[in-house]
Amino acid sequence: MGFLAYAATEAGKTLESYEYDPGQLGPDEVEIDVDYCGLCHSDLSMVDNDWGMSSYPFVPGHEVVGRVAAMGDLVKHLKVGQKVGLGWKARSCMVCDQCMSGNHHRCPNGVDTIVGRNGGFANKVRCQGAWAIPIPDAVDFAKAGPLFCGGLTVFNPLFLSQLSPTGHVAVVGIGGLGHMALKFVNAWGCEVTAFSTSPDKEAEAKEMGAHHFLNSRDEDALASAAGKFDLVLVTVNVMLNWDAYVNLLKPGGRLQIVGAIPKFEATWFPMLAGERTVGGSPIGSPSLATKMLDFSGRHAIAPMVEEMPMSKINDALEHLKSGKARYRIVLKNDF
Repeated sequence: MGFLAYAATEAGKTLESYEYDPGQLGPDEVEIDVDYCGLCHSDLSMVDNDWGMSSYPFVPGHEVVGRVAAMGDLVKHLKVGQKVGLGWKARSCMVCDQCMSGNHHRCPNGVDTIVGRNGGFANKVRCQGAWAIPIPDAVDFAKAGPLFCGGLTVFNPLFLSQLSPTGHVAVVGIGGLGHMALKFVNAWGCEVTAFSTSPDKEAEAKEMGAHHFLNSRDEDALASAAGKFDLVLVTVNVMLNWDAYVNLLKPGGRLQIVGAIPKFEATWFPMLAGERTVGGSPIGSPSLATKMLDFSGRHAIAPMVEEMPMSKINDALEHLKSGKARYRIVLKNDF
């Protein structure tokens, strides 16, 4: 019997039942029985082929939580039945300069979980053994899926910016990524300010770790926060007034953009004069994913999720598209 999944047959189409033969398990691969899979906005973008790299039939799903069902002969660090997670990346070459320096997620020969292969909206999924990340008991298994993409995406900048626990951080956008960022940055020890265009999110943002809240549509509020932040973490995927956000930084501060924005344009002199930097980052390495899970378990950090059966995948996609998800959707396997 092949793997059972949900796939889009064309760009923008609803997902349908789909069965496929995965072939022989590779010697360095792991087969995972899927228990849960988070629904990320990147899945929606890939279903619609917004980035021009989708192939059909297309099986989304890259926030997988499950148990090891089988392993290739070269996989020695896991055991059958062990709880593991799989995120955006499914394979890296292990021999290039990026991999050998510990930055496996930047491998130029890497393979993404849902690019040119079948993802986790299925009863089973496969990946290279190194990318099947063990889940500690202290982490809530049913809610862990979004940590492997969204969670790791907002955790990585804390390391890239060499953020001090005495730092001041702005989190821009309180959605699927931003709400997890609030929790991580607060637990890191920093003073956290949430920026959102939705004033109704203020109470929730403060419950999730924000010490302060600013309406990002209010130009006076933005101006009042000038020069206050060591790190401005942008989690949205829309264009902003970048000069205004650069202006939020202290001298030496970092503007870190993790949303898939179309382009970045800003006046250069404030960057030059203040030794400010702007950067982007995707997920993180397997090692960083392990650190993120340990940190999450230690501080009881879990995403806020809405659980739905995987058979309701099309309803879940519409719910995400409507912008009403609070704050991540997790699909439970009911094949």
